[in-house]
Amino acid sequence: MQRNKDKSAVATNRKARFDYELGDTWEAGLVLTGTEVKVLREGKCTLGDAYVKIDRGEAFLVNAHIPEYAQGNRNNHEPKRTRKLLLHAGEIEKIQAGIERAGMTCVAVSLYFVKGRAKVEIALARGRKHYDKRGEKAAEADKREMRKFVR
Repeated sequence: MQRNKDKSAVATNRKARFDYELGDTWEAGLVLTGTEVKVLREGKCTLGDAYVKIDRGEAFLVNAHIPEYAQGNRNNHEPKRTRKLLLHAGEIEKIQAGIERAGMTCVAVSLYFVKGRAKVEIALARGRKHYDKRGEKAAEADKREMRKFVR
């Protein structure tokens, strides 16, 4: 994915690209507290197990780990709390349809800032089988070998 100059990446979920076959993607805003934003600006975040859950017509990001702010006080945030995603109703319906009907899951792919606002890229994903992952690894190794040979 090509990043514009006004986008600054904080975290990427490389495991999602390996474990899942990614489909449709969306960019969603996040409802965050002040200390969470400060930690994200430091570049500390883990999206390894993060996924999207739809509850009563609202989307939530679950299992995204944003560590506590070091200079925070008693009002510091919970590191693995559930965070609300800001999406249009039509987008939430499409995600919910993919999860319910197609048996897919919705995972967080990357987290970044756009013009000072925290955004998360989410994607509908279908789980890969073990043999699919092996084939993917072999294809990547072949591409690397070809690039070395061309040089």
